[in-house]
Amino acid sequence: MTRILRLSETKALLPGILLCAAIAVPAWLLGQKVPVVGGPVFAIVAGIFIATALFPRISHSAIDKGRQYTGKKILQYAIVLLGFGMDFVAVLKVGGQSFLIMAFTFAAAFLTAWAVGKLLKLPGETTILIGVGTSICGGSAIAAAAPVIGAKDEEVARAISTIFLFNVAAVFVFPVIGRALGMTDMGFGLWAGTAVNDTSSVVATGVAWSSFAGNNIALDYATIVKLSRTLMIVPVTLVLALVTARKAARKAQKGMRENMRESTRTDVGSPVGGVAEETGTDGAARFSFIKVFPWFVAGFLAAALISSFTGLPEGPANFLGGAGKFMIVMAMAAIGLGTDLKKLFGNGIRPIVLGLCCWFAVDASSIAVQTLTGGM
Repeated sequence: MTRILRLSETKALLPGILLCAAIAVPAWLLGQKVPVVGGPVFAIVAGIFIATALFPRISHSAIDKGRQYTGKKILQYAIVLLGFGMDFVAVLKVGGQSFLIMAFTFAAAFLTAWAVGKLLKLPGETTILIGVGTSICGGSAIAAAAPVIGAKDEEVARAISTIFLFNVAAVFVFPVIGRALGMTDMGFGLWAGTAVNDTSSVVATGVAWSSFAGNNIALDYATIVKLSRTLMIVPVTLVLALVTARKAARKAQKGMRENMRESTRTDVGSPVGGVAEETGTDGAARFSFIKVFPWFVAGFLAAALISSFTGLPEGPANFLGGAGKFMIVMAMAAIGLGTDLKKLFGNGIRPIVLGLCCWFAVDASSIAVQTLTGGM
């Protein structure tokens, strides 16, 4: 559980937190004006620009603690608050109808990310973030998964940038393809809701279709289906936490075996069994699953349940959900401030190729399932 910060710690964090908030305000406003881009992307770009152009004139140590706190802890609090903006009942109802398609798109995204990521020899964290962002809900899913797998700022920025490219493309490409395939309003809404990455881009894509169709059927259906996908943050993040913990445990065990072999070479008289038992006990304590369990994801689910079943008024619920979205923009500003451009582009075009493959796999699998089930 998060401990209460002392006054001295709070003072040390304030400069960095306030800088992230100052970047987030115009980024948030720009995101409202240009939803297809979104506040998080504006915040990352602004953060990278400030870090590159102004850090030589700014005391890095004065802001870095607050920047790191914003990019990790405030990001986790933001995920919790996002739960207040969800209608759990509506999401479950529509989610049940679209479950089959979502199951196939999830499988397609993760299998493609795994296979293509290995083929391109991309870092595992970058592969996971792009796969999660494509399959669930873009920036929000990347934000939730990043602290669980211990992703670096450059990896988060790389994944967000990759997802952004395909968010923009979806707004222009999806309506054209939908009309060419003769999709119904509901069929297009289901396709957009299951295949477009970010919520704001789903809405923008739905608006583009609805403007042509003359009704909001596709827009409304796409939005609710997208919220159903967002709920998958919970199980996916829990699985990632479990896998991360198991990898850490195996790495620790490997290190302990190497240390044990080394100790037998340098101290023949040492009881080998005793060393293994002592070190093994320490390793189990150090890599307990409880310690890496993403409690903020449980908070996200609890917030969604509270908002849906306790009669929480719509005004406070929308305010809390909106606060969560703004805090994510703050966290993205923090990530931008901590991003090294050389490291960001160190993998060249490979992340974009991975994103394209995942995007195509999700789009194609959604259309294929709808075609087979007669949902188009």
